[in-house]
Amino acid sequence: MKIIQISRKKILILFMLMIIICIFSIINNSYGMQHYYKLDFSTGLVTASKLNVRSGPSTKYNIVTTVNKNEYIRVFAGVGDWYIIQTDNDYVGAVSKQYVKAIYPNSNNSNNTNQGTTQGTSNLTSDEKEVFNLINAQRTEAGLTALKIDNEVQRVARIKAQDMVDNNYFSHNSPTYGSPFDMLKSFKISYKTAGENIAGNSSNSAAVKAWMNSSGHKANILNSSFNYTGIGVVSSNKYGKMYVQIFVGK
Repeated sequence: MKIIQISRKKILILFMLMIIICIFSIINNSYGMQHYYKLDFSTGLVTASKLNVRSGPSTKYNIVTTVNKNEYIRVFAGVGDWYIIQTDNDYVGAVSKQYVKAIYPNSNNSNNTNQGTTQGTSNLTSDEKEVFNLINAQRTEAGLTALKIDNEVQRVARIKAQDMVDNNYFSHNSPTYGSPFDMLKSFKISYKTAGENIAGNSSNSAAVKAWMNSSGHKANILNSSFNYTGIGVVSSNKYGKMYVQIFVGK
């Protein structure tokens, strides 16, 4: 009888240990850290009328701010069904990814460690690279130094081009961001001099040719005070392609 009682106790202890292990496993699965994943874009467009930005990737987290429809946000990474983002007024948090539209491929160069530094042309689209080379060909022919791509200026140029397509306008003054100078300021880009060229065309070379045939646009291209640029080229149902080139001097 005694031997049977000891065996029962051992079985009971083992059973309790198994229950404890199961409980801890459930807790770890419920509250463990979720792994993030990298994205192939860095700017998103809000599609919801009003989107909550939360302090973590779940509705159980507090709301830190909200963003409105057609606002642009910087997207850093994905966590489950959420994106980790930064708003224009510098709030950082998480939003549901189903209400964010990817705007363009990520333009950050993995070899660069600082925001706002120059980059090569490897991360430009083929259209943007062609326009960049055509512009620099005009500058070098005129005896000027070739322009360099700036990460943040490149980002702003793409956003402005997409903004013109999304909001169906063609103007230096954006209903979303104001003037090019207002836009550079809102994206915290410092500069001494700045300018902007815009175009709607189906051909990259034709767009640059049209700029060179316009005194104001040509003056921007051949301005010796400019040394950095960003070029956005996006698809447009109306024009074929929408072009924005922003010039800055630092």
